Amino acid sequence: MSDATAPTVAGDAAAATRAEICVVACAEVWRDAGEVLASPIGLVPMIGARLARATFAPGLMLGDGGAMLVSGTWAIGEPPPAYEGWMPYRSIFDLVWNGRRHVMMMPSQIDRHGNANISYVGSDFSRPDVQLLGVRGAPGNTVNHPTSYWLPRHSTRALVERVDMVSGVGNDTAAAGGPGASRFHDLRRLVTNLGVFDWGGVEGTMRTLSLHPGVSGEEVAEATGFELGAAESAEREIPETRLPTEEELRLVREVIDPKGVRDREVRS
Repeated sequence: MSDATAPTVAGDAAAATRAEICVVACAEVWRDAGEVLASPIGLVPMIGARLARATFAPGLMLGDGGAMLVSGTWAIGEPPPAYEGWMPYRSIFDLVWNGRRHVMMMPSQIDRHGNANISYVGSDFSRPDVQLLGVRGAPGNTVNHPTSYWLPRHSTRALVERVDMVSGVGNDTAAAGGPGASRFHDLRRLVTNLGVFDWGGVEGTMRTLSLHPGVSGEEVAEATGFELGAAESAEREIPETRLPTEEELRLVREVIDPKGVRDREVRS
């Protein structure tokens, strides 16, 4: 997969909001993905997936949130322009198990090894401090096909030393689980309101790929509940996240998100 920080000609920094930079960073997780099902969770990833297919990832399959595959490019909150196929629930499992899906989930907690929690917060399973969604499909997603994550609020509450419960499988957990968990385990990217990250650091730990314009390394360190991987040192200069092109901004603002719902998740 191509590096998320280095593809096309950038637009004008002053013209792009932080939300729009995050949209493009999310779109980049599907660059060169081929004919796979993109499953974006969250407003910004949804906009990003539609942008990716409209520009540099035309082979992506996108659903309508139900049982239909959709063709064309359409606005958030509006009905799709056309349907191109039926995808019943059982077909999702076929895609999950054969690896032809790339999901972008929104974890409540995520740690240095990429373990993600969407189940509960607290130390006592029987009496959690906060009850969340439950484990749902996170284990199957993370051990069968590419998985990325989106966090609209980069903070020490979300990026923790160790998640309270492993819902999505991280690198250390996959390794401990043996070939059944690690053979197809493939964590790709974490996009937050501050930057783009992956788990290519020492022993599969989190590292920074790029920082959004105006964000400093110190700001990221203060908002992260663990020390970033060894790749984050003075010997490597961290680039800025690429900016949207003029055409990407046009598509986001006029076609995909004319009502500006992206600003509900990320404020400039």
